Amino acid sequence: MASTVLALGAVSLITDVSSEMVTAVLPLYLVTGLGLSPLGFGLLDGVYNGFSALVRLVGGHLADRGGRHKRVAVLGYGLSALCKPLLLAVHTLPLIGAVLAADRTGKGLRTAPRDALISLSSEPQARGRAFGVHRAMDTTGALLGPLAAFLILRQAAEGYDAVFTVSFCVAAAGVLVLLLFVPSRVRQEGAARAGGAVRGGTGWGTGGGAGPAAGPAGRGAGGGGDAPRASLRAAVALLGRRELRGLALCAMALGLATVSDSFVYLMLQRRLGVPDRWFALLPLGTAAAFLLLAVPLGRWADRVGRWRVFVGGHLALLLAYGLLLSHLRGGFLPYAVLALHGTFYAATDGVLMAAAAGSVPAELRSSGLALVQTGQAAARFFCSIAFGAAWTAFGDRSALSGAAVALLASVLLSIRLRPAEKLS
Repeated sequence: MASTVLALGAVSLITDVSSEMVTAVLPLYLVTGLGLSPLGFGLLDGVYNGFSALVRLVGGHLADRGGRHKRVAVLGYGLSALCKPLLLAVHTLPLIGAVLAADRTGKGLRTAPRDALISLSSEPQARGRAFGVHRAMDTTGALLGPLAAFLILRQAAEGYDAVFTVSFCVAAAGVLVLLLFVPSRVRQEGAARAGGAVRGGTGWGTGGGAGPAAGPAGRGAGGGGDAPRASLRAAVALLGRRELRGLALCAMALGLATVSDSFVYLMLQRRLGVPDRWFALLPLGTAAAFLLLAVPLGRWADRVGRWRVFVGGHLALLLAYGLLLSHLRGGFLPYAVLALHGTFYAATDGVLMAAAAGSVPAELRSSGLALVQTGQAAARFFCSIAFGAAWTAFGDRSALSGAAVALLASVLLSIRLRPAEKLS
């Protein structure tokens, strides 16, 4: 496993401890501490979860110009870190929204460059495992963050102030690790591998070969010929590549039927009558399953085909929807739903990036991954809005039934399209 992957995993672990500390207390802080209405909180939640999709393309493009992946990642991580103490100084809806938008801007800027660094520093036939290791470390932070916030709130007199202050210190430590241990330049696989067949998947669109032999750095990563220059036109032109376009379209179609995590937890609470004081622990079940399965499913994706595992993850989510809609009762239900929910993330989050990386030249890796990420994030954002409206109009069961039908249709469409996948 490349040291760059492990270093980036450590950065994400530390940063996720910081961000999940805030996420765990933010609803209670805004509604109870500042007295915001549910409508006001809904608007802020939309900003918090949807804003990063708007700037991912910007982050990808900036990172590809001159290979500045680390610089852009540092900018993104640093911006998010600076937003943590600012939450202590703002108390009105517009100012809080501006701080949250800045925090999500940081996330949007750093995501594609970080994933590009992971793919560029990993062997093509082991990208699924590399992303699995990174996502497992990231999810460890997601497990520790809420627990840290819970302990701070129990011990500190000014609980929210203490959470935001500790969160900033932890985030600053993550930026420091990024600066010290992640190299500014990583080798490009086109220069390290001189061609030949790449062992790997037998999944959809995956043959045994690797495509054209790699020449000098910048050739071979995305096909033969001169290396493309990083520009907005070149980034948009990536959608002309059949493999990447197919992956992006199918990811968007599946994203349009992927219900927000918060709605899944709310429905589970309603089904089981979970007390409010235990509600914050439900995401830990998803995170635990994600943590346990991210690496095994990433390695499996390298062997059997990443797109196949990605679609299989959505089948796990569909089964979770089915359990929520069923009339089954019993103590096993929350564990089964949360395990399936975590399996969905383990089979999709990093696996999609590993699949897309093989269809993008190294010089445009951040831009290409950002295209897929932006389409998927935007689709999920619109799904959340539609699901919330359907819940309000028709009830939670009807809304989830519609989402389940849409997800099944999207899975069948994706199976029919069978986008090609390159392992090199």
